[in-house]
Amino acid sequence: MVGFIEELPPMDLMRSEMMTFVQLIIPAESAHRAITYLGQLGLLQFRDLNAEKSPFQRTFVNQVKRCAEMSRKLRFFKDQINKAGLLSSHTVLQSDIFLEDLEIQLAEYEHELIEMNSNSEKLRQSYNELLEFKIVLQKACGFLVSNRGNAISEERELEENVFSNEGYVETPFLFEEEVRPAPSNQSGLRFISGIICKSKVLRFERMLFRATRGNMLFNQAPADEQIVDPISAEMVEKTVFVVFFSGEQARTKILKICDAFGANCYPVPEHISKQRQITSEVSSRLTDLEATLDAGISHRNKALAFVESHFTEWMDMVRREKAVYDTLNMLNFDVTKKCLVGEGWCPIFAKPQIQEALQRATFDSNSQIGIIFHSMDALESPPTYFRTNSFTSPYQEIVDAYGVARYQEANPAVYTTITFPFLFAVMFGDWGHGICLMLGALVLIARQSKLSTQRLGSFMEMLFGGRYVLLLMSLFSIYCGLIYNEFFSVPFHIFGASAYKCRDNSCRDAHTTGLVKYCDPYPFGVDPSWRGSRSELAFLNSLKMKMSILFGVVHMNLGIILSYFNARFFSNSLDTRYQFVPQMIFLNSLFGYLSLLIVVKWCTGSQADLYHVMIYMFLSPFDNLGENQLFWGQRPLQVVLLLWALIAVPWMLFPKPFILKKLHNERFQGRVYGMLNSSEVDLELEPDSARQHHEEFNFSEVFVHQMIHAIEFVLGSVSNTASYLRLWALSLAHSELSTVFYEKVLLLAWGYDNLVIRLVGLTVFAFATAFILLMMETLSAFLHALRLHWVEFQNKFYHGDGYKFRPFNFASLKEDEN
Repeated sequence: MVGFIEELPPMDLMRSEMMTFVQLIIPAESAHRAITYLGQLGLLQFRDLNAEKSPFQRTFVNQVKRCAEMSRKLRFFKDQINKAGLLSSHTVLQSDIFLEDLEIQLAEYEHELIEMNSNSEKLRQSYNELLEFKIVLQKACGFLVSNRGNAISEERELEENVFSNEGYVETPFLFEEEVRPAPSNQSGLRFISGIICKSKVLRFERMLFRATRGNMLFNQAPADEQIVDPISAEMVEKTVFVVFFSGEQARTKILKICDAFGANCYPVPEHISKQRQITSEVSSRLTDLEATLDAGISHRNKALAFVESHFTEWMDMVRREKAVYDTLNMLNFDVTKKCLVGEGWCPIFAKPQIQEALQRATFDSNSQIGIIFHSMDALESPPTYFRTNSFTSPYQEIVDAYGVARYQEANPAVYTTITFPFLFAVMFGDWGHGICLMLGALVLIARQSKLSTQRLGSFMEMLFGGRYVLLLMSLFSIYCGLIYNEFFSVPFHIFGASAYKCRDNSCRDAHTTGLVKYCDPYPFGVDPSWRGSRSELAFLNSLKMKMSILFGVVHMNLGIILSYFNARFFSNSLDTRYQFVPQMIFLNSLFGYLSLLIVVKWCTGSQADLYHVMIYMFLSPFDNLGENQLFWGQRPLQVVLLLWALIAVPWMLFPKPFILKKLHNERFQGRVYGMLNSSEVDLELEPDSARQHHEEFNFSEVFVHQMIHAIEFVLGSVSNTASYLRLWALSLAHSELSTVFYEKVLLLAWGYDNLVIRLVGLTVFAFATAFILLMMETLSAFLHALRLHWVEFQNKFYHGDGYKFRPFNFASLKEDEN
């Protein structure tokens, strides 16, 4: 058996890739090109050798600042392109351009664009002022003609009540200190015309009324044209107003209020001939300005279109250059030898590719000195790297969300690929709902080439990334739905006739007395005659509960078996003898035996009470089982299994800490003897040496850790087995909820001979199925399957305390939003 296991071919996903710690000594003249080629390859993770330095103390900080400034300019161009509403055009590939030349180009384009924006803003402001002046002239003329007579009469009344009343010693109005108007203006009535935003008109009028104590006449009219705001570039609705008043003090206050509300005031002559002359002049200037604005916008759009055609290429180049200089800042710069020293991790299979890329960098940079690339010993544990594809990556992400695997540790994702969608389907089993999920998954898979190039939302991106998980979940749901014989909770005679029939032709006692079995069992899945029968719930509860226990015991045994492969791979015989063996004995002595009883009861059709058997296995192991005996020799077997379970607990607890202490003492005595016979030079460790220093062995800490581990496993065996009963609970809940929607919504509505009621019932059933059963229930079953893998399965063997391999790779660069 051992030889057979050793001859099995290695699995790429079972163990992480073998890593090696490497050192690079790169001449300064070829450093940039070498790092660029390594970024294109994406198989080397650099270690920061300047972690104690701040970003501003590093060698290439000025180059990083230049790249950040160019990135800022490119983002500015992107904002201007979006504001201009230019559509993405075909990217024009530019010939090789150096970073310095690109920096000069970007500075020129930015200066030109800022200047064009400034001129355009000034022209737009002048255009808006002339347009507002024209609108005010058109509207205010009508007010002056229609209100001239009313204004004069109101002015006369004002003079009679305010200025001609000699009985008042102190007047509360604002006109008491005003100078009388000139004789040329017989009425003393003045006006101010202007334009204001429509949203401010009511507050503006109220403020004018309070400031003038009601001694004014306010006329308004909506502007016929909307005006573009030069700052926000949005269309703004405005209102023309004319305020008639009397007195210089009132004029001052009204002008101050206009300034406070952002109203623009324009002079309007009283004579019609002057009004027409000014209107004509304003219209001609507007025409000239409009032509100038169009020409400026056209020129600006051409410049932006040119930038947009090269934007992707320039942005990628700046990102890459910044990433290269950030990586160079992680290397040590040796001033005396004119070289850079770097360290990092790479997979062993990638060493020839890295050496080829470094040789190519040396040749392309015309360097007379080659790049030194060699392996070293390392103190820290290597990173974890799994080669995944679009199918296996979502399962690896599910495992990594719990914790990244320790280096070369058994990877749960290999088994999660099948067990996760299957346990989901056990809870979600309905082949009608499974078909709906499968259609959604097939749509995502069919459009993956298009969706992979689009920017999706967070939820849609997660759904698209897990499209193959969704596909397997749907396929297993269809399979479990056929086992349960549920299609939107409705059973069908798919695989033949039922094995049961009514006692008579009327079938009146089918739901009370029950049915009669008259032929062989239904060939596949649950017999459809169980639906609606008197013992339907009891039968399905018993079936799904026992299935849950069987699946749980098999799943936990798989986890313990993987712990054996971990111990064997790392040559840890202590874990094999004092963890794997007692754990297998304890779990299977109790719950493995329970699974055996379930299978025997199904095969024999016995009426034994398994609850009674398991309880009295502990309370009275020597008593006669009576009618609960399922097979010969059951009672002595139970006694033996109980003794094995009791022996397994101290077996897990005591031997391993004492053996570790003994091995440590022997190793420590040998090391002391070697140190006494060695010279002082031998004791000095080299800087790159990975020789581990002596660490004090704390027996109490090791013993407490082992005791916690043993107690956790013993108690967890019970709680974890009970936790798998969620498979039964969620399956039952999903089935009953689907039955409620079918019987209480769809069938109830279909019982009415009314088309509207039937359509309403069908709509409610469709929405309930889509949003509750296909979305909420899917999420619920997904989370419960996730918990079963993270807690019940992975805690048997998985440490999850590693760290990911994150190589320097141009393909993984993301746009810096800040």
